[in-house]
Amino acid sequence: MSCPTPAPEGGVDDPGSPSAPGGAPSAATDADSSDHHSGLHAAPVPLPPAPVVSAAGDLLRALSAPLRIAIVLQLRDGPRCVHELVDALEVTQPLVSQHLRVLKSSGVVSAHRQGREMRYELLDQHLLRIVEAAVDHAGEE
Repeated sequence: MSCPTPAPEGGVDDPGSPSAPGGAPSAATDADSSDHHSGLHAAPVPLPPAPVVSAAGDLLRALSAPLRIAIVLQLRDGPRCVHELVDALEVTQPLVSQHLRVLKSSGVVSAHRQGREMRYELLDQHLLRIVEAAVDHAGEE
């Protein structure tokens, strides 16, 4: 027996209850409500507070660009100067700098001046593990 997947009801990203286009409740929602109380569904899992879930979404968005993933992977062995990242990734300096700004504003990396260069480093190994797990998963056949 398959488990039907109900539409989300008032979830974190869901500003209201499920509805058909135009805001009117859908017929499927009304039909599903009788199943909701039949005891066939698992109890909801407690969620962290909405600001925590929102911050997690912001971090995942910051890591969503392939070049930003590559930058994080380049920084796993320690801080790098911008020119080292440009050479390793074979992209232009303005493009690397643009993506580093996103990563820095999201709290993924920090920057330190070293002479005339800016050196960037990962702030949190948790984020590196997330990126590595995503890359490993994407590479599985």
